[in-house]
Amino acid sequence: MQLPQFNRQRYNQVVVKKFFTESANWLKKEHQSILSAAAIISISYLASALLGLIKNRLLAARFFGGLEADLDVYFAALVIPDTLFQLLIAGALSAAFVPIYQDYLGKSQHEANRLTNATLTSFSLILSLLIVLLIIFALPIANLITHFSPSQTTLMAELMRLMAVAQFFFAVSAFLTGVLQTHRRFLIPAIAPLFYNLGIIITIFFFSSSLGIYSAALGMIVGAILHLVIQLPQARLVGFHLRPVFNFNHPGSRTILRLMPPRSAALGIVQIERFITINLISILSVGSLSLFNFARQLYLLPISLFGVALGQAAFPSLSEEVSRKNFDRFKNTLSKALSQVVFFSLPASIVLLVLRIPLVRLVFGADSFPWEATLLTGKTLAILAFTITPQATTHVLIRAFYAQKDTRTPLYVNLVTITIFALLGFIFTRIYSLGIIGIALALSFSNSLDFLLLYQLINRRIGRLYLGFKFLKMIIAGFFTAVFLWLPMRLLDQFVFDTTRTLPLIILTLVVSLIGLAVYLGLSALFRVEELAEVQALVKKLGNWRRILSHSQEVIESPQS
Repeated sequence: MQLPQFNRQRYNQVVVKKFFTESANWLKKEHQSILSAAAIISISYLASALLGLIKNRLLAARFFGGLEADLDVYFAALVIPDTLFQLLIAGALSAAFVPIYQDYLGKSQHEANRLTNATLTSFSLILSLLIVLLIIFALPIANLITHFSPSQTTLMAELMRLMAVAQFFFAVSAFLTGVLQTHRRFLIPAIAPLFYNLGIIITIFFFSSSLGIYSAALGMIVGAILHLVIQLPQARLVGFHLRPVFNFNHPGSRTILRLMPPRSAALGIVQIERFITINLISILSVGSLSLFNFARQLYLLPISLFGVALGQAAFPSLSEEVSRKNFDRFKNTLSKALSQVVFFSLPASIVLLVLRIPLVRLVFGADSFPWEATLLTGKTLAILAFTITPQATTHVLIRAFYAQKDTRTPLYVNLVTITIFALLGFIFTRIYSLGIIGIALALSFSNSLDFLLLYQLINRRIGRLYLGFKFLKMIIAGFFTAVFLWLPMRLLDQFVFDTTRTLPLIILTLVVSLIGLAVYLGLSALFRVEELAEVQALVKKLGNWRRILSHSQEVIESPQS
């Protein structure tokens, strides 16, 4: 009897076909667990943030050595176009669109798609008009918010015009993100920022020598287009097709327009914080605004990884539970999301606080980045690091109010905190001449107050969350983590590694970070912190990736548990 011959070519074809089929299923699958969805978002955010750090390192290398003034102008010019997007698009999406789309989707996919297209068409037309107005009046607006020289102000206006164009593509892409996240498809929306940063990096790398700082603004347009294109195929897979619908009287769109003003106003207040920061810093020494933004980027990294990621992952579930009037599950989901944010963000803030100088040197340590700039950036980062955890949890608390279709309470809280920030910022910079350190102090205080007020208000509304003991155990673990980060860093820096060189500095940072992580996880196990068990379960599930990829859906754990 003759045995069939092994066909290597046929086997390879089957393996390759299976790989692509399973990969496609993985991209399409629905993530029901908040922690698993947040893990997808966080990993993608981390990759995007690393590209963002590469982008800023590239900017520092190309411009922070004689062209600091242009770099300051670039960071200042970002604020106006971003404000335009935040007020009109982000305000509608974060507070109004997702809950309304969720309601329509529960009734009819067709009506949900029509709602999206009608709303997107209306908002795109309004945004286009505002972009045209911004292009026309860019120069007087630039003069209004900064104290730059005439040449810098002219450059700022020109950069703003380019950046404004990018906001149109962002607007369309943002609606696709809302659709996909409501369908619990988190992977593609989370990796879209990768392509945005990649577009900027490529443009700066190849064209900065000829176009100067304009290359970064052109890169925003390229990146925004990539951000949109990467989401279109996934949107079609969930049944949404992008097309204009000129129905300006759609009842769902009217509801969104009615709900969004408080959220847009709240986002506007947050943007006012940035305007105040730019106005106060623009009269300081050249390069101050760039240094503050470098510190702010590192400070925002764990907030995006944990606070924004868990907030986005929890929002559809919170909205659904309110829609079903299941308030016990709503409270349970909120409690779990807040605990997870604190568990992850606390050690991250400690690492940034203790290892601030090595991290600044590694991230922005271009030859043109002087030691004095490193020290000032590190001091600013240290002050901001104290409020990483409060600011991260705020993102979840805000979405708890939005899920209940309450956009006013966060607005009123923001009004209080932004007023305090403005007063403190003026006092610290104008009276006490603390420079960007003063801005960091004012921002940290106002962010902490923002968290405390929102936390107390949500407790009054839905009942006590009883998270104090959980938070206390994590804080104690965090304190000892800080000690076991600082001691090894000092000893290894002094007796083992020559940290004037890059490779020893990298090894020092990795070794000390691993020691601190081991201490934090060990104490979390000793104190029986529940979130550690959830992470272990998640890692165990992800470790069995072959079985996971064989299914079209992944349910790592139920939000109800």
